[in-house]
Amino acid sequence: MVHPNSKLTPKGRLLLVRRVEEGWRAPQVAEASGVSRATVYKWVRRFRVEVSAGLLDRSCRPKRSPRALSAEQVTRILRLRRGLRRGPHRLAGPLGHPRSTIYAVLRRHRCSRLRDFDRVTSRPLRYVRERAGELVHMDVKKLGVIPPGGGHRVVDRQLGERRRKRRGYDYLHVAVDDATRVAFVEVFPDEKAVSAVAFLRRMHSFFAQQGVKVERLMTDGNPTYRRAWGFRDALAELGIQHRLTRPYRPQTNGKAERFIQTLLDEWAYFRPYRNNPERLRALPRWVRFYNLVRTHSELGDQPPMSVLVNKLRGNYN
Repeated sequence: MVHPNSKLTPKGRLLLVRRVEEGWRAPQVAEASGVSRATVYKWVRRFRVEVSAGLLDRSCRPKRSPRALSAEQVTRILRLRRGLRRGPHRLAGPLGHPRSTIYAVLRRHRCSRLRDFDRVTSRPLRYVRERAGELVHMDVKKLGVIPPGGGHRVVDRQLGERRRKRRGYDYLHVAVDDATRVAFVEVFPDEKAVSAVAFLRRMHSFFAQQGVKVERLMTDGNPTYRRAWGFRDALAELGIQHRLTRPYRPQTNGKAERFIQTLLDEWAYFRPYRNNPERLRALPRWVRFYNLVRTHSELGDQPPMSVLVNKLRGNYN
């Protein structure tokens, strides 16, 4: 992937070289491409020595890192992390390394959070699919309806709870693509098979509009997903394979669980709403913000839709 601040892609660099070979002067080429003369000379020199390979980006990694941890030291950090389940501040003493160094190792190996480990085996549960649509996580979150005048975040908790019990619940059906984290959300009055099938079809249509074929769908063991014939028939009709999470292992569907938590923090409970329609009106706007603007640390601080577009165009794997 080209550096985000780079003015030239490999094709742009090739055009620059071709212009020099056609007789353009270096200052003219530099002005036409919006770069310096030194940049022109650099790419021409690399092309003459390495041909097309010289126009590709090079790694910024230094040739030597004399202060880097050895493989044995890294292995010991990871082994103690899994065995003792301690954080960097408690591992720093026994290991003799600064906390920042230990945290960097854990983050690099995706072991920085204990919830990423299986509770029984202590092995990391992190995995990321390569292709958009290869696996989509689906789940439902039951959310109390806000009564007119506001819930317990606006009025006192006792009154808010009495109002909520009379108003019922909204059911947020969510789907998150494993590879890109692109999300699709809709609200239904229940989580029965009819609602699940309707959401499944709309979700499939949404991803199809983005150019993505949904291949597999992962859900928990909810009877709606596991036993309802209507849901099975819809999956077969759409050509989607069904995958169930491991029993008593919600981490398997962790991307949907994490998205729901983000949804609650940044939309549902982000501010007090005066009534339920006001909160529901804010939902589509927040989902667009999540997909198009909000950056994701696991995606290299890019928004999900940018990663989706890059994967579909083959800019990176």
